[in-house]
Amino acid sequence: MKFGDLEKMPLDQLWRLHESIIAILDRKLVDETSKLQHKLDELGRKFGKTPSDIPQRRPYPKVEPKFRNPADPSQTWSGRGKQPRWISKLLAVGRKLDDLRI
Repeated sequence: MKFGDLEKMPLDQLWRLHESIIAILDRKLVDETSKLQHKLDELGRKFGKTPSDIPQRRPYPKVEPKFRNPADPSQTWSGRGKQPRWISKLLAVGRKLDDLRI
């Protein structure tokens, strides 16, 4: 099927084609996922490991917020990561970061 053929198709026929393609893709993705999972399980058994032996990400302690928006106390920031917009706006107006400490 060529692109020109698709351009000429009526909308309802295109939509049915779209839905059938999605159904086929979903089925193929599920099949591929199950095949890959089966291979992973086989490799794990081959090397004597079970899924519970896979190292998990270590738990990080909860980081308490260090800064609070005076206009909206529900908005807090721990000081990690990118600065929230409300912090940037307050700093642009001339407020100091120490003024926002909890």
